[in-house]
Amino acid sequence: MCEGIAAAHGLEVEVEYESQFPLTVNSADEATFVAATVADVFGPECFLEMPNPVGISEDFSRVIAAVPGAMTFLGAAEPGADFMNLADNHSPNAVFDDSVLIRGATLYAELATRRLAGYPGAMACE
Repeated sequence: MCEGIAAAHGLEVEVEYESQFPLTVNSADEATFVAATVADVFGPECFLEMPNPVGISEDFSRVIAAVPGAMTFLGAAEPGADFMNLADNHSPNAVFDDSVLIRGATLYAELATRRLAGYPGAMACE
């Protein structure tokens, strides 16, 4: 595509692609731990397993390559929104409901509390 655009303008182009981050792959045990915690704290209807996981690169991928973990999305759409058809987070059309921050803080605190207490299903820290 770049060559075609350049040629249309009488130019040449050379493209060098560098992969910056590996694919983010959740640990199955950690994903199960997060799902169970969300279900316990907020109710099972509040955890939505993505039917088609997103193949993303993220700096978090380097963390979970060294320490088992799970990247979890915190829904921040307005109540009643169609989660499957929302604007991307980086879109100027994205709308966020800031009230979700309380739930996010609650979830992170509960995950940490359960981890430190040795909650069944939580992987032990080494």
